[in-house]
Amino acid sequence: QVQLVESGGGLVQPGGSLRLSCAASRSIFSFDTMGWYRQTPGKERELVAVLSGGGITNYADSVKGRFTISRDGAKNTVYLQMNSLKPQDTAVYYCNTYSRGVRYWGQGTQVTVSS
Repeated sequence: QVQLVESGGGLVQPGGSLRLSCAASRSIFSFDTMGWYRQTPGKERELVAVLSGGGITNYADSVKGRFTISRDGAKNTVYLQMNSLKPQDTAVYYCNTYSRGVRYWGQGTQVTVSS
């Protein structure tokens, strides 16, 4: 079993920045991938950014150039730096890991972009 604890969500004005953190209960290098997804009411959860064990990143088109996924192995933590936030980025953001066919999710953190 893996525990993922997200933090860093909140209310921010359009154009502002937030950094989300996801702390894992074991080495993040034990996972094939770690990533961030988001979900709004009535919609399916969508991929925002993913980071492979080899360090390869992939982003949704809607966040390319604005969001950056990174990791700190010493802290077993993955981050999502979100810049130039837009109202349409408002969602619950979930941390995710995938390894050997098993996927784990965090509890989610709310991000609200509003003036």
